Amino acid sequence: MNRNYAPSPAVLLLADGTVFHGKSLGKIGTTVGEICFNTSMTGYQEIFTDPSYYGQTIIMTNDHTGNYGALDTDVESASVKISGLITKKYTAHAYSRLPATESLQDYFEQNALVGISDIDTRALTIHVRKQGAMNCIISSETESIEQLQKQLAQAPDMNGLDLAIKVSTSKPYSYGAESSPLRVAVLDCGIKESILKCMTERGIYAQVFPAKTSFAEMQKFEPDGYFISNGPGDPAAMDYAIQTVKEIQQSGKPIFGICLGHQLLALANGISTHKMHHGHRGANHPVKNLLSGLSEITSQNHGFEVSRADIEKSSTVEITHVNLNDNTVEGIQIKGHKAFSVQYHPESSPGPHDSRYLFDRFVKEMQG
Repeated sequence: MNRNYAPSPAVLLLADGTVFHGKSLGKIGTTVGEICFNTSMTGYQEIFTDPSYYGQTIIMTNDHTGNYGALDTDVESASVKISGLITKKYTAHAYSRLPATESLQDYFEQNALVGISDIDTRALTIHVRKQGAMNCIISSETESIEQLQKQLAQAPDMNGLDLAIKVSTSKPYSYGAESSPLRVAVLDCGIKESILKCMTERGIYAQVFPAKTSFAEMQKFEPDGYFISNGPGDPAAMDYAIQTVKEIQQSGKPIFGICLGHQLLALANGISTHKMHHGHRGANHPVKNLLSGLSEITSQNHGFEVSRADIEKSSTVEITHVNLNDNTVEGIQIKGHKAFSVQYHPESSPGPHDSRYLFDRFVKEMQG
């Protein structure tokens, strides 16, 4: 445990000129990212390691961060993926009975994460809800607003940004037992470990392919179905993946997409996507399944959405799920194909398990 942690002054600057002063956490340094907030009360380490958060600075709306330290088992990928962290109360030391726990401060220093604490996160979250997502910069190296404004001005906008290639695997790898009855080819745009676990628990042997893998290459695996994963960035910037999804769909094999994979399936069928005002991120979003009439509490993490107007004009794409907070599209299926997707995260670990039936549906589609 890091008992020598002594925070330095830190500053948070938003692109609209708003400034917050607080204390440093993690590595001393400067970091830039798109600011967004997550309303989850547990599972902070899973959030930090979710590849879908690549390029984003997270506001944790829960009061405390770090009280139970960091564990090797509580990860969604091999490293921290967020660009920066903003929290109100930060616990640098781990208070857990688990012997493998290390402090979050040690964990952040190992992963070179820069953050800020002692911020009024309620006021900041309200500001983001009103003004929308925007770039921000955190620094514990300098308090010069003029210098930080110059650095922030150079940061790219999330619109038009392909980030999936930044987090996708560099080479194919397998997950699960080769003797499993079902084989799934996974297009990795930033897949979470929990998704792969949900598959193997249902008798699936997965081969995970880099985001730019062609359909012809994936087909050599002779899969029973294809999975299009979650991931960061603007889906419309991923022409290569959209083309791959089109070819997969034409093959007639079952397709299941989650989050970015949902958006790519929509784009492959002529449905546009656009940037949301401030996105959906948390473990408590209500969704209605239009096919069953039942509601689900879901885990979400996305800043883009598919166009409801485009779907309502389409003769082939059908809405299956809607968000009960704002009526945005949360799920679709393609008529005449075994292809479906959801915007939210049914694997959600930790979080609600209300939606894991979607993995069962995928299995049934593959079984015929």
